[in-house]
Amino acid sequence: MKKLFLFRNKTNYTINLFMKKEKNNLFKIFALIAIFIVVIVVGIYSTRNLGQSASEKSYSKAVTDLSKYLKNINYTTGTPVKSTVNIGSTTLKDELPDINQYPLSVQGKGEINIEIFSSPEKAGEGTDGWLNEVARKFNSSGYKIGDKSVSVSVRSIASGAAVDYITSGKYVPDAFTPSNELWGDMAIASGATLTKTNNSLVKNTAGILLSKSTYDKLQSSYGTVDLAAVVQATTKNEISLGYTNPYASSTGLNFLISTLSYFEESNPLSDKAKNGFQEFQANIPFVSYTTMQMRTAAESGSLDAFILEYQTYLNDTNLKNNYTFVPFGVSHNNPMYSIGNLSTEKSETLNMFNKYCQNSDSQKLAKSYGFTDSLGYESKIKTYDGSIILQAQQLWKEEKDLGKPIIAVFVADVSGSMFGSPINKLKESLINASQYINKNNYIGLVSYSSNVTINLPIAQFDLNQRSYFNGTVQSLSANGNTATFDAILVATNMLIEKQKEVPDSKLMMFVLSDGETNEGHSLTDASNVIENLDIPIYTIGYNANISALEKISNINEAASINAESEDVIYELKNLFNSNL
Repeated sequence: MKKLFLFRNKTNYTINLFMKKEKNNLFKIFALIAIFIVVIVVGIYSTRNLGQSASEKSYSKAVTDLSKYLKNINYTTGTPVKSTVNIGSTTLKDELPDINQYPLSVQGKGEINIEIFSSPEKAGEGTDGWLNEVARKFNSSGYKIGDKSVSVSVRSIASGAAVDYITSGKYVPDAFTPSNELWGDMAIASGATLTKTNNSLVKNTAGILLSKSTYDKLQSSYGTVDLAAVVQATTKNEISLGYTNPYASSTGLNFLISTLSYFEESNPLSDKAKNGFQEFQANIPFVSYTTMQMRTAAESGSLDAFILEYQTYLNDTNLKNNYTFVPFGVSHNNPMYSIGNLSTEKSETLNMFNKYCQNSDSQKLAKSYGFTDSLGYESKIKTYDGSIILQAQQLWKEEKDLGKPIIAVFVADVSGSMFGSPINKLKESLINASQYINKNNYIGLVSYSSNVTINLPIAQFDLNQRSYFNGTVQSLSANGNTATFDAILVATNMLIEKQKEVPDSKLMMFVLSDGETNEGHSLTDASNVIENLDIPIYTIGYNANISALEKISNINEAASINAESEDVIYELKNLFNSNL
C-alpha cells in the first residue's frame, strides 16, 4: 500500500509538473501569437501609406484630420423647403447695380459735357490713369463751341460691364472706349447704336506671359513661341496656362476668340473648333475670375503662363524680370465709339476730345505710361461679326468644364451680424444668380451661426433641386455667433463624400459672409485640411471684413469679392458664369 501511495503521489506530481509545463508552453504560445498580431497591426498601420505619393499622403492626412474635427462640431441636417422657380424673371437691367457703384474718375463741368465709359487700364490711377489726365487737361484748356464751354466726364468701368449697361439700357453714356473692338462689335450685335469715331486713342497689345524656363522649353520644342505653340503645348499638357473670364476681361475675351480661331479660322464655332477647344481646355487648371487671382496663382508657381496686356507688363518690374511677353490676338487699340444719336454739339465735343487725345503731348504721356506699338505686332486674327463673339462666349460657358460636373457647396453666414440688409441681400443675390449655374452641376447648401446646418444635401441642379435651393435660401434667418470654419469643414466633408459618387468631378466652395468669426475651429485647422484636399473657396463679403475672407480664398488661389449691397447680384452672376 505504501508503494502504491508513493507511486500515486509520484504520478500526480509528474502529471502536475507536465500540466504546469504545458500551461507555461501555452502561455508562451499565446504570448507569441499576441506579439505577432501586434506586429502585424503596427506594420499595417505604419505602412498604410507605403507607395503613396506625397500628395496622396497629404490627402489621406487631411481626410483623417477632417474626421477628427467633425467629431467636435455640432451640426444637423435641416428640412429643405421648396419654392416656385421663376425662370428668366430677372433681366440684365435688374441685375446691374446703380451706376454710382462705378464713380466718375473725372467730372466735367462744361455747359456741353459728354460722359465716356472707359476701360480701367487707362482711366484708373498712376500709370493706368492716362485718359483721366488727358481729360482734366482738356477740361482746363478753355475749349468752346460757339459761346458754350465744353468738357468731358470719364467713368472707369470694365468693358464687359460697360456693354451690359449700354445694351440693357440701364445707363447709357455718350461715348465708350473699350480695350478692343470685340466689345463694340458685341454691343452692336446686341442692338446698341454705336458709331466708331476714332480707330485708336492709344496702342496696347494682349499677350501671354511665359516664365523664362517655359519660354526656353517651347522655343526648343516648337522653334517659334507664339499663340499656336502655347495652345499646342497646353493641349499636350506640357505647360500650365491661366486666362481670365471672357465675359468680363478684354484679354480673356481676346484669348477665347484667338484660341477658337486657331482651331478653325473660317468658323470658330465649328465642331472642329469646339473639339479642339475641349482638348485644350482639359488641361486648363482654372479660369480666373480676376486678373489678380491669376497673377497670385502664377506667383505661387501654379502657372507656367498667363495672359496680360503689355502696358501692365511694362510697368511691373517683377513681371519683366521673370516673364517673357508673347503677343497674340486682336489689337488692343482702344477705339472710341459714340452711342446713340448725339446732338450736334456733343458730337463736336467728342471729335474735339478725340483730336486732343492724339496730339503730341497726349501721345507722349501715353508712351510714358506704357501704351505703345513698339512691339511691331500686327494682328492675324480674322474679324468676326459680333454675333459670332456672343456665341463664342456661350460656347465657352457650356464647354469650359468639358462635361465634367462641378460639385459645389454654398456656405451661408446666418449669424446675428448678418441681420437685416446683409442677409436679405445674400438671399436675393443667391436666388437670382442661381439661374447661371449649369444644370449638370451638383449643388448643396450649408448655413451657420453658433451651430452648423446642412440645409440642402448635394444633388444635381435640375429644376427640382433648384426649387429646393431657392426655397431653402428664402427660409434663412440670422441670429447667434459665427462658427465659419466649422461650417467650412462640414461643407468639405460633404464635397469629398459626394465625389465618391461622382468621381470625374471638380470640387468648389462658396462662402458668403461678413467675414467675422468668433466660435468653433480656427483658420489654421481649416486651412490645413482645405489646402491638402485642393478645394478652392470663393468668398463673397457682404459689407465685410474682406481681409479675413481673403485669407480663406488665398488657401487655394480662389477669388475674394467685396460685394457691396448694390452690386452683389451682378458680381455673383459674373462669378457663376466663370465657375459654374
